[in-house]
Amino acid sequence: MIRTRFAPSPTGTLHIGSAHTALFNWLFARHHGGQFLIRIEDTDRERSKAEHTAAILEGLAWLGIHPDEPPIFQLTRQARHAEVAMQLLQSGHAYRCWCTPQELAAMREKAREEGRPPRYDGTWRDRDPAEAPAGVAPAIRLRAPREGSTVVDDLVQGRVEVANSELDDMIILRSDGTPTYLHAVVVDDHDMAITHVIRGDDHLTNTFRQAQVYDLMGWSRPHFAHVPLIHGADGAKLSKRHGATSVFEFRDQGYLPEALLNYLVRLGWGHGDAEILSVEEMIALFDVDGVGRAASRMDYAKLGHVNGVWLRRADDARLVAEVRERLPQIDPQKLAALMPALKERARTLVELAEAARFLIAPLEPMEAKAAALLTGETRALLGELTAVLVETDFTPGALDAALRAFAEAHGRKLGDVAQPLRAALTGRTTSPPIDATMAALGPAEVLGRIAALAS
Repeated sequence: MIRTRFAPSPTGTLHIGSAHTALFNWLFARHHGGQFLIRIEDTDRERSKAEHTAAILEGLAWLGIHPDEPPIFQLTRQARHAEVAMQLLQSGHAYRCWCTPQELAAMREKAREEGRPPRYDGTWRDRDPAEAPAGVAPAIRLRAPREGSTVVDDLVQGRVEVANSELDDMIILRSDGTPTYLHAVVVDDHDMAITHVIRGDDHLTNTFRQAQVYDLMGWSRPHFAHVPLIHGADGAKLSKRHGATSVFEFRDQGYLPEALLNYLVRLGWGHGDAEILSVEEMIALFDVDGVGRAASRMDYAKLGHVNGVWLRRADDARLVAEVRERLPQIDPQKLAALMPALKERARTLVELAEAARFLIAPLEPMEAKAAALLTGETRALLGELTAVLVETDFTPGALDAALRAFAEAHGRKLGDVAQPLRAALTGRTTSPPIDATMAALGPAEVLGRIAALAS
């Protein structure tokens, strides 16, 4: 069975790039009828926080990405990591290294001076342990092959290869007995029976070292797929200067989870001309053979367009609830009546809430353009309209007919009446159709707002 995993470090909230990786892993597992797992890589005790773990899991849940098993915490597995390191030591595939931090620093400096990469030079690789200095705790290093090359057949990047002479003997267990990240990940992925490691291409160089651990332990390697990272519009690494970067920021800015998933899946993956995809369609179509090698660029305008599409598809009752979370004082019945029209113009829930704010009395200060429509002449015209509205049934059809008849009787176009009326009722120059707006507000509110102009 195919098993994938998402393995975040709990040092902050869920970044949009991490969500992208999690989505690809989740979709790949779902597409192939496999399982998706989560591993929290919390071995950095200074930066790892329980609240960050909770935030990451909450962000995934908001997106609808759920694991098939409870999350695994890497910190709880350190004894197992050490056990494997000792197995490598006993089999001769690892060795103890007594180099001090000062010696390693001097080694790196000498390499730089000689124009060589600052790698470990194998001082203790074949040295007699009897020469070990007293009082120095050793680290355990992998006895990596020095001849030939390490090859990875990546499902996205293709065949990638590095000469083993370019790789030094990495530490797998520090002198304090704690495992290094590169070693722990291999042990965890093996024990979790992970069949496919799908992650950012910034991990590609790590894969060569990790492949050596698999090989020296006699374990089958998982399939690797290194996905290009998300960049900003300028091609630089995505950061806050480009816009929102965490899933919670997108949530708070009014994006729907299905829209964010739809947008993210199209970053670096495509299926013909398909642009708007439901989660069910993503699962049916997604596979790693559609993932490209080039970095994707975050396009916030495009995301807004996609979100607008999903807003228009969303159930009105759901949107009413979303708006009321932002504007709890708004009348739910009035909001529900206008929601079909309100959501046609909005791109985010924030915009939707702002568009509906006029339903709350009293009105906030008018937009300047709306105020400019309310001249002495148009105020007088609205005063005359009041007498007509008092006698009108407050249904959209009846109101539309009344407004048209009133405009014709005064030798005016409908817009000459509707626009100042819209300004008086909403404080804006745009709103849902004026007849629907009036019907939702009701006669008392409409007549009251018109009357307020004369006070």
